[in-house]
Amino acid sequence: MAHTHEVQRSASGRHRKKLALVLTITFVYLAVEVIGGLVTGSLALLADAGHMLTDAGGLLLALLAIRYGERPPIPQRTFGYYRAEILAALANAVVLIGISAYILYEAYRRFQDPPEVQSREMMWVAVVGLLVNLAGMYILRKDSGTSLNMKGAYFEVLSDMLTSIAVIAGGVIMLYTKWYYIDPILSAGIGLFILPRTWGLLKESVGVLLEGAPKDLDVGLIRDELLQIRDVTGVHDLHIWTITSGMAVLTVHLVYRAEADAMMVLKQAQELLEEKYKITHTTIQTEREGSVLHEEGLHE
Repeated sequence: MAHTHEVQRSASGRHRKKLALVLTITFVYLAVEVIGGLVTGSLALLADAGHMLTDAGGLLLALLAIRYGERPPIPQRTFGYYRAEILAALANAVVLIGISAYILYEAYRRFQDPPEVQSREMMWVAVVGLLVNLAGMYILRKDSGTSLNMKGAYFEVLSDMLTSIAVIAGGVIMLYTKWYYIDPILSAGIGLFILPRTWGLLKESVGVLLEGAPKDLDVGLIRDELLQIRDVTGVHDLHIWTITSGMAVLTVHLVYRAEADAMMVLKQAQELLEEKYKITHTTIQTEREGSVLHEEGLHE
């Protein structure tokens, strides 16, 4: 049996400064948007402020998760604190779903009696928000695929950018038509826009916590390729799961011909997994045909 492990830094940990910068500008604009929403009476602005609050909370959770995730392993936590990043992404998704539900409820209530909104001021606040969100997207776009936290942060800023555009459009409509129903309609649209993307993040986070196989790895294909290694006659107890974003773990039992070199079989398996699938944390047990371990494996 052999283990390979390469000390890795969590994917989002490599982008701490970018997350901190986006968090700072998000908090600044959040304060501006809350004040603007209260002064103008716009539910759309307040709804977007609620979404910005979850953005800020999600970014803060991501940064805290990075801090814990980079702590070294201890005897009680042999994988360290990498899962803190996944817990942060899960909490972020749950909060976003709650905020979306509240926005939809408040939009329904206001649609029955829409109040007058100071449209011009609302538009200017939304324009500032658009610029802030475009800046945040530019900062995070390149790294949005490296981890669930970075992906979640990017989706939040992206959705805020789109809602800022919607709020600007709504302000134009109210300014020239005085049709104030557009404000709760936009608010409901914001809530509905958030939900499907948040649901995807929630499913992915739960999938990691349930130790499902990474979605970008085909377990059946990996099994077949291990079977194609010279002198390998059987593969069983193959398990692949994710510790945190970009860090897959694999365990497997390989059965080899009695006359073969076990260390050569092991080396070929490690090279295949590391070079083709980037799986560097593996536990591979080799079993000679006819051995007790091999016979036990046949019945599992």
